[in-house]
Amino acid sequence: MLNIVVCVKAVPDPKEACNIKIDPDTKTLLRCDVPLVLNPLDKHAMEAALQLKAQFEARISVLSMGPPEAGNIVKECLALGADQGYLLSDPAFGGADAYATAFTLAKGIRKIGSFDVIFCGMASSDGSTEWVGPEIATFLGLPVVTLVKKIVECKGASWIVKASVENGYRLAQVKLPAVFTVTRELNTPRTLSFSGIIKARKKDIDHWSLDELGVSSESVGLKGSPTIVSELNAQEENKRQVEILTGTREEKTDMLVQKLVEAGVI
Repeated sequence: MLNIVVCVKAVPDPKEACNIKIDPDTKTLLRCDVPLVLNPLDKHAMEAALQLKAQFEARISVLSMGPPEAGNIVKECLALGADQGYLLSDPAFGGADAYATAFTLAKGIRKIGSFDVIFCGMASSDGSTEWVGPEIATFLGLPVVTLVKKIVECKGASWIVKASVENGYRLAQVKLPAVFTVTRELNTPRTLSFSGIIKARKKDIDHWSLDELGVSSESVGLKGSPTIVSELNAQEENKRQVEILTGTREEKTDMLVQKLVEAGVI
């Protein structure tokens, strides 16, 4: 059986971006006033796992780290077709940067036990560092391929994947177990079905805190994050002067050329 772990993140709803606030002391996002949704790129990671499950005998475990409300995101993945959900939730995990997040998720994956493939979205909509997937691989001592846009071959102990690079792509043959971070090009995520929602009621979510993971509070969350935000400044609106040219087309063209010459543009 193929054991798949999909790492997902509950992110502030992009539609409510104007309401997102930042804690002035910790310099971290305040998520309590904004609804949480499944990170868009993680939907593609979830879809990749579901398509593999349709081809082979496979078990999908969904892992997330976040506040108790993030359990709804894990439940959504169970409704899509995942078999088991895990939520890493503890006040000590709050304020984690990419490094501390990857460390905590790696500990969760180790606790899950057997795994062959780990899928992650290439980035989250609220952080967009693209670091968590590769750092999970580093903590677990696994090979990683980022920006996967196509799974070319997924039989046997080694897979072949196509990954995006600037102005092209690369083909990589990777021995399992391995970590893959995926792009939007990989697939089209399915939507929730009523039957899936009903089936999800019978599926469990295991909640693991700091004690269950057996890690020190100094190694997770804000305390375990080497990234330090020293200062934040509000971006001032860029106000531009606008002049509307009048006259015939030829007159406006001459005036525009003259003004560009005076400005040193041409």
